[in-house]
Amino acid sequence: MRWATNSRLSFRGFLVACVFLCGAQAAFGQKAEKKDAADSGYRPAPSANVAGDVQSLPIDAPSGSKVVVVAIDRTVELGLAAFVRRAIEDNTDAAAIILEVNTLGGRVDAAIQIRDAILEAKPRTVAFIHPRAISAGALISLACDNVLMSEGATIGAVTPVQAGGGQAEAVGEKMVSYMRAEMRTTAEANGRRGDIAEAMVDREVVIDGVVDAGKLLTLDTDQAIKLGMADGRVDDLDSIFEALTLTSPLVVNSTLNWGEEIARWLTEPTVSGLLLSVGMLGLMIAFYTRTVGAFTVAGFVALALFFGGHAVVHLVGWEEALLFLTGVILVIVEIFFVPGFGVPGVLGLICVISALVLSLVGMPINVSFQTGLLADAMTRVLLSLLGAFVLALVVMRMLSRTSFGKALVLEQAESGWLSAPTASDLVGQVGEALTDLRPAGKIVIDGKRYEAASEREFVPRGSRVRVVGKDGPELIVRAEEDG
Repeated sequence: MRWATNSRLSFRGFLVACVFLCGAQAAFGQKAEKKDAADSGYRPAPSANVAGDVQSLPIDAPSGSKVVVVAIDRTVELGLAAFVRRAIEDNTDAAAIILEVNTLGGRVDAAIQIRDAILEAKPRTVAFIHPRAISAGALISLACDNVLMSEGATIGAVTPVQAGGGQAEAVGEKMVSYMRAEMRTTAEANGRRGDIAEAMVDREVVIDGVVDAGKLLTLDTDQAIKLGMADGRVDDLDSIFEALTLTSPLVVNSTLNWGEEIARWLTEPTVSGLLLSVGMLGLMIAFYTRTVGAFTVAGFVALALFFGGHAVVHLVGWEEALLFLTGVILVIVEIFFVPGFGVPGVLGLICVISALVLSLVGMPINVSFQTGLLADAMTRVLLSLLGAFVLALVVMRMLSRTSFGKALVLEQAESGWLSAPTASDLVGQVGEALTDLRPAGKIVIDGKRYEAASEREFVPRGSRVRVVGKDGPELIVRAEEDG
């Protein structure tokens, strides 16, 4: 197979990419830190705010004022973050924006984006927790001016976790510290107790009469109201309007548009990982075969969908796009203009990998580095590369049995074709390029055809070439000067 004859060069590039990612992941990753028993029992400082800082529920608005309702449901991810930001920015004239929260959490970076959008909102923001605001949902709820809960609702349990070995594992202390600070500042921005918010993140927090060391804080409706983390109990939207003293409000239910629906689907971890694998498979096939076929086109389409979906959720900017384009150009230079696997190919792969990693990071690079999110993104790209390599082996094994696949296969038993191992005495002989050498192709010597690669430059079909060496099954040739 042609893939087999060039596999050493291509696999070398794949190994360079994997080593680059593995080394970076090992350097940037973080492990959960074990604490001694003597270190347990962190007591946060009391909040400087007072209960009077909380906005009172009544809103001074005329009858018929616009009220926007936004659903925070399912998993909190980047598509939802883009939707919430648009809903807030498009309704600055509303008297209130009510967020119906019912989620078990999701991505930290998505929750941070939603939190920032809520804190910057001009209208009154009200979180209606019905029935739960767990993890990222708690951060989003505490960012609102007012928090109202239904009977039996819960809020809390914000400890960040990461997937590992098929189960959730605790993250490192840096991420816990970061989330603890985010929760405290968010709560205090709206006049609520920062120490209570910290206890929802770190099980080492101790608050007398509220939570002991080793227990993560989750509050029900009555507890949240008693501790000042919620403003009241309501049953439905009508009771919220009554609490806000809004008469005959114009209710507008904000919904996802088709672009946000698609982006939310494309940025879902499983789908985005599959797109990455298909995209890398397409690049790998182009690199091995030195042609642009259906698989390569499918790969570029997958990468376009990946970057397009992440662009909608504001993860991909012109920097990532330019970095990715630069990498693709360098890989093309390696494939068609530079024989062997050299500097352009390595740099191209590093640029492509870097662009993919950056497109998966939703927080500032320094924060992502410190909290381990950058290492998580590198791990996802590495797994996609491994998946692409496995897919490549499977696809080529299947194609080798079809008429289409046989066009990519060098059959050593094919009549009139010889590979370099049977032609060790050809070094120094002169032949003719049967095809263009870009740098790989075919030559003919004394009426017999061989697989060959140009030593340096592109060699057009019909040119005289001299054999100067071998690289595995391939002859290495150099263009012969005229005369």
